Amino acid sequence: MKAINKLKKESCKARFPYTLNVKKLVLGTLILTGIQTTTQAQDTLNTKPSWWFGAAGAANVNFYRGSTQQLTADFAPPIAFHNGTGVGLYVAPLIEYYKPESRWGVMLQVGYDSRRSKYDTQTTPCNCPADLETKLTYISIEPNLRFAPFKSNFYLYAGPRIALNYDKSFVYKLGKNPEYPDQTENEAITGDLSDVNKTVISMQIGAGYDIPLTAEAKRTQLVLSPFVSFHPYFGQDPRSIETWNITTLRAGAALKLGVGHKKHKEEAVVAVVPDKPKEPVVETVVVENTKTGFTVNSPKNIPAERLVVETFPLRNYVFFDLGSNEIPERYVKLNKNQVVDFKEDQVQLFTPKNMSGRSERQMVVYYNVLNILGDRMVKNPSTKVKLVGSTESGSADGLILAQNTKKYLVDVFGIESSRIDVQGLDKPKNLSTHSGGTKELELLYQGERRVSIESASPELLMEFQSGPSAPLKPVQILTVQKAPADSYVTFSVGEQKEPFTSWTLEAKDDKGTVQTFGPYTEDKVSIPGKDILGTNAKGDYKVTMIGITKKGKTVKSEADVSMVLWTPPVTEQAMRFSVIYEFNESNAVQMYDKYLTEVVVPKIPKDGKVIIHGHTDVIGDDANNKKLSAARANDVKTTMEKALKAKGRNDVTFEVIGFGEDANTAPFENKYPEERFYNRTVLIDIVPAK
Repeated sequence: MKAINKLKKESCKARFPYTLNVKKLVLGTLILTGIQTTTQAQDTLNTKPSWWFGAAGAANVNFYRGSTQQLTADFAPPIAFHNGTGVGLYVAPLIEYYKPESRWGVMLQVGYDSRRSKYDTQTTPCNCPADLETKLTYISIEPNLRFAPFKSNFYLYAGPRIALNYDKSFVYKLGKNPEYPDQTENEAITGDLSDVNKTVISMQIGAGYDIPLTAEAKRTQLVLSPFVSFHPYFGQDPRSIETWNITTLRAGAALKLGVGHKKHKEEAVVAVVPDKPKEPVVETVVVENTKTGFTVNSPKNIPAERLVVETFPLRNYVFFDLGSNEIPERYVKLNKNQVVDFKEDQVQLFTPKNMSGRSERQMVVYYNVLNILGDRMVKNPSTKVKLVGSTESGSADGLILAQNTKKYLVDVFGIESSRIDVQGLDKPKNLSTHSGGTKELELLYQGERRVSIESASPELLMEFQSGPSAPLKPVQILTVQKAPADSYVTFSVGEQKEPFTSWTLEAKDDKGTVQTFGPYTEDKVSIPGKDILGTNAKGDYKVTMIGITKKGKTVKSEADVSMVLWTPPVTEQAMRFSVIYEFNESNAVQMYDKYLTEVVVPKIPKDGKVIIHGHTDVIGDDANNKKLSAARANDVKTTMEKALKAKGRNDVTFEVIGFGEDANTAPFENKYPEERFYNRTVLIDIVPAK
């Protein structure tokens, strides 16, 4: 034992000394991933970089297989070790080169590459446990070929790995025989492995995804690239003796910095804006000399606000807070002395304690839903209702919700108990969640903890409606719209040879003040005219659209817009109706066919305009919600056009927009489940001819 070269005795070291470093690396990656930057259009346009420089950090998960026993030329444990696993640190500077419009590129990384491991405990002939840890560390040179199959941010890479060994230490520890607990503890033996190959040539294959952290139009761009790679055991024989080999799985992220260069503008092209055929405007196309099809549809006069007679649908649900069986404080609860003064056309006199920040007038109506129901049942003694409670805790808990709701109606409004049936379910009849669903479950569960008001009495229900999801009879209210539907300015990028990944708007007034809107990913957006005018009564604007194509090219188009803010006369009143939907439902218009045909369409005046806006709540994918809201809005339009055609009318104009879950245009907040349920809607504004 004394002849062993470079061996020395010391206490056993920690199993994975780089665990803390790996945790720091992962935490840093998560923080960088969360960075959000504002992608506003820049005055100076730049190309996407071709050269990228940065650093990569990752965790090597190492799997050792085969056998090893001869640790040095002079020392071999009494037992062979076979399987081992461990986590090592990988850090390296990097260089990448690839043109934005190309699928191919090259990558180079040179860095610290730890392939440490701890082996499965073996039992020696003396019945003693034996442990072995190895620390093989390399300077790895890794040139790779990069391939982006879809010309997108996703890429694959593969190439050789040339590894130069500079650390080959080990720690061997022989434990005590468990049958002799008083035996003296053996000290660990450390040293350098013999017969270690100084150079290892192997290969790797991997995949990554570039996440931009800065605006594409900026000259200096920062990209975060999570990646994963696989290093098979081919060529990874660490020693020239025995059967050792390594397979490694690497996962981490790279932070890359690139610098673009200024683009040269091409010759201007003259395009005619439809609203001003005699006044051509200059359309500037950067890089490619093509027309963009950018159009602006702006009302000649933008109403600042308008009186609207709104037929507000009354949801037949009362929502309860999670963990509570009491009617929430945001609902208006009267005492017996107040019942005689309650009138549903004066609900503004009975205001909830916690009022929502948007559409307060409408939510005041809804938060009086139990009082409106009680008042109607008192006035219509033959009516009956069924209260169905449902909770995530089961039918017994749901029954308690229904009983508490019934108690309020009986105690406060004096309604006979026999007129109100109660039932408890573990799930509502109209579900928001579905089997296997995992996303946004807390918001969905909030919407399913409710009491549904069901009735077969037409005096209580919306016209032509029946069934468990039928809304209660609407309440007609007079409200003031701050940004009426016909005050919106619509911007469309039109059809593009190369679709935009995103685009922004810059509105510059005659004083040189610039406002930026966006970025947007849809082809058409609508912005309230008052948001552009601000405190100005009127204004002339040069609107610039800046689009970024999938290839990283930037396209600019300009249009002139004049806007005037005005206040309609008090005698001019618009009308608003709503079609409300259940979760993820797009065909509710079938239920409203008769209502739209016989109630809404007859109220459209000659030469009137119908503006239809579709909305959803914030649950679900943004792109899917956009499509869903547009589908709902177009279904409503189709039904109304069919009814108008049957009456021989062709004097009505339509405007249809699907806003999805856009919080800036949503009619309600999304804090409470009732607000989210009301956001699942299509709003129909009927504007008289000017």
